[in-house]
Amino acid sequence: MQKVPPRLRTFAKEQRRTMTRAETVLWRELRAARFAGAKFRRQVPIGPYIVDYLCFSRRLIVVLGNANLALDEIRAALRVPPADLP
Repeated sequence: MQKVPPRLRTFAKEQRRTMTRAETVLWRELRAARFAGAKFRRQVPIGPYIVDYLCFSRRLIVVLGNANLALDEIRAALRVPPADLP
């Protein structure tokens, strides 16, 4: 996986500190493996993007309120074949 630029990493940390109400509600359900036993991380930098929630073990990305992410670029950043992610 590519190294995350320091500016993007700093921005992701800031996003973790300032969650929206919707993010807070969803995080309450996802944290501590409460959702189907899956461990999620929040505000994770992937390539040039920051995804809201990521579960590595299930290869699941959750994005709230931003339908403009380029999934092909995220797949490339993760180096996952397109058939393995939606």
